[in-house]
Amino acid sequence: MKYNYKTKGTCSREVQLELDGDRIQDMKVIGGCNGNLKGICALVKGMKAQDVIDRFSGVRCGFKSTSCPDQIAKALREALKKKDI
Repeated sequence: MKYNYKTKGTCSREVQLELDGDRIQDMKVIGGCNGNLKGICALVKGMKAQDVIDRFSGVRCGFKSTSCPDQIAKALREALKKKDI
């Protein structure tokens, strides 16, 4: 299942996900800190979406109320809800 999520409150603009069941098959983040986000995308491939949600939820970037990892968690949460509908 492919899912695109428009981020809110971060330098990144979009998270593009591909899930195979509950596992992350592929992920790309458009915008943001290119090298860091490429590294994060490589690390989460093959992981269970819920494990990534648990680790990334609530992470802040400086004084912002969110971050790219937090937005990834939100994208995954929404994608999992869509999958179950």
